[in-house]
Amino acid sequence: MKTPMVRAEGVHKRFGLNEVLCGIDLEVNEGEVMCIVGPSGSGKSTFLRCINHLEKINAGRLFVGEDLVGYRERGGRLHELRDSEVSAKRREIGMVFQHFNLFPHMTALGNIIEAPIRVAHRKRADAEREGHELLTRVGLGDRAGAYPSQLSGGQQQRVAIARALAMHPKLMLFDEPTSALDPELVGEVLDVMRELARSGMTMIVVTHEMGFAREVGDSIVFMDQGVIVEAGNPREVLTNPQHPRTKEFLSSVL
Repeated sequence: MKTPMVRAEGVHKRFGLNEVLCGIDLEVNEGEVMCIVGPSGSGKSTFLRCINHLEKINAGRLFVGEDLVGYRERGGRLHELRDSEVSAKRREIGMVFQHFNLFPHMTALGNIIEAPIRVAHRKRADAEREGHELLTRVGLGDRAGAYPSQLSGGQQQRVAIARALAMHPKLMLFDEPTSALDPELVGEVLDVMRELARSGMTMIVVTHEMGFAREVGDSIVFMDQGVIVEAGNPREVLTNPQHPRTKEFLSSVL
């Protein structure tokens, strides 16, 4: 059997005395789109941040491919990776946040080519060529020279997606990518994510967009209070949830 792209085994995360993740077990296969839903404070975003080691887990194990996230194992003991090693692994994982975090003093193209040139040491001409291709892919081929202040929120988020793709990630993480957008701009970002899913990109999406989860997701996870309450096929979970807490949550958002 193929190794899952992401595997969590008993993952715990706490901040002080507050345990945010209470033993998360899940697998995401290559090419799969997993949607994670649940109320605010349920641990969804924290789990995403643990996958690329922006947060360190306190117990359990988390793998991307065959590699432990943030650690290597020797003789049955875990040894934390050096910062440079963590950074190298993190390049393989694209992350798109709620807020776009674009550099305001750089154009759309400048934001996209910054990491490929400075981090991946690609030639500027190659990075710019691919940057233009990515802008076209997200529907912004004519906005390469625009600064973030000249772009709508939806356009900025599409630039952020293109920026993540410029590092050729094998996994994309989306942390509520449409929650900061005006309602009329949500569709243009979801369209780009649909195209990514069709292309075979492995994606984990924290979202409140249940229609997207039903249409695009291969699996759905409902989290509450740091645990996975229910998981399965999105069409089945959203139309016929089995757990009372899932039913309660969905009745408030659908």
